[in-house]
This record gives sequence, structure tokens and C-alpha cells, in this order.
Amino acid sequence: MQLAEISQLPRMILRERSPLALHSHRSRLFRVLWPVTHYLITNLFGTLGYIYFHLLNSTIVIRKENIPHQSGTLLLSNHQSMIDSFLVGLCAYYPVSLIRPSVMPWNPAAEENFYRNRVLAWLADNWKCIPIKKGRKDLRAIFKMVGGLRTNPLILFPEGTRSRTGNIGKGRLGAGFLILETWPTVIPVCIDGMDRVLPIGSVFPRFFKRIYVSYGSPLDLSEFKGKEKAKRTANALMSKVMEAIKELHREIQETKA
Repeated sequence: MQLAEISQLPRMILRERSPLALHSHRSRLFRVLWPVTHYLITNLFGTLGYIYFHLLNSTIVIRKENIPHQSGTLLLSNHQSMIDSFLVGLCAYYPVSLIRPSVMPWNPAAEENFYRNRVLAWLADNWKCIPIKKGRKDLRAIFKMVGGLRTNPLILFPEGTRSRTGNIGKGRLGAGFLILETWPTVIPVCIDGMDRVLPIGSVFPRFFKRIYVSYGSPLDLSEFKGKEKAKRTANALMSKVMEAIKELHREIQETKA
């Protein structure tokens, strides 16, 4: 993915700061009702999620105070299960979302999992999901991520896929180019235990598991400003991001020991 490819997308829409611009594929009625349905879905599922993660499981949240409650915040996390973005967003912004639903972040969601039918697609759009086509170069998804960062926080999983070993993999270039395009506040995030809550291949989440979510301090990426927006720069930037996530992972393992 080259940064030049992102510029092929409509610049007028890239500059759009209304969240509804990301739902341009939806009907006028959906967009009129969206502020209400988004609030209801966000806080209904947010409350159910809080009960699930904190009462039916044991979730330990570390350094929640590191998270800005503003647009232009990019939460970059390792990836263990299909519901990781639900966990990362909920632990970061609930119950603040009861008063300010706009703080709930946009998050990528695989089309084949979350857009299989109209009901799921409606729920996903109200939860501020960005549909992505797995395994394909998806410029539309990149465009929506840029737009999402201009309006609200955004969650992204730079590994691009769930880990099957528990190890943290290499960050993909797309996340690096997104940072070079938007210069957000980057917060590294590490989760641990979600591979036991919803293992790959499982349909139903499990109960009474121990989960860790650790939010790092905002990363200083100023060394990359002014450099050429190319693969080499994106690779170096993502190496720094992934090292920060690995450091959080090491801290979690020490806490568990």
C-alpha cells in the first residue's frame, strides 16, 4: 500500500468531519436516525459488555488514564479474538459513553463475520464498525479509517489477523501509512487472555476467564515527521509501535507471574 493510493480517494470526503460521512452507503432514514440508534446500541451493548467482561469474567485494566477522550486518537492493539475491538473500546471509554457516545471508537470489522446479513450489518454500523475485505487491498476501508480518525478515536489491529500462538507479530504497512497520513495520538495497547475467552474457531464466548488490557503512554513519533512517506518509513514506524506493544505484553506476563 503506497500513500499515493490513498490520495486517489475523494479529497472532499477525506476532509469530512461528520461521522455520518462514513455511512454514505446507508439510506437517508438511517442517517437521520443514526444519532439515536447509535446511542442506544452503543450503551446497550456497552452495558452488556461491561457485565460480561467485569462480572462474568475478571478483566484487569492497566493505565486507563493514558487514553485521550478526543478525535485523532489511534489505539493500536495486538489481536487475539473476534471481539477484541469490543473489549479495547469498552474498557477505554465506558461508562463515559453514557454521556458522550461519540467517544466510542471506530473499529475495523471483517465483512464475512460482521456483515453477513442485514441485521448484523445494521448493528455493526451502529457500533461504528468499518467493514474490511480480508486478504485484499481495500482502499475504501483505508479511506474510512482516515475519516474516522478525523471525527473520533479509532481502534486498529496492525498485525492484520488474530494470533494463533499468543505471540505478537509484525505490524503491517497499512497502519504505518495511516499514521503518516493523519499524525494521530498513537496509544499502544496489549490484551491478554482473549484467546481463552473466544478461541479461533469458537462461536460462543466463555466465562470466568482472566483478561488483561494494558494501555501504554502516547508514543513519540516525531522522529518520522518530515521523512519521505514510503514503505521504509512506514516499516520503521511500525517496528517502534510493535515494540511498544511487546513491552506492554512483557509487563502483563510479569504481573501474572
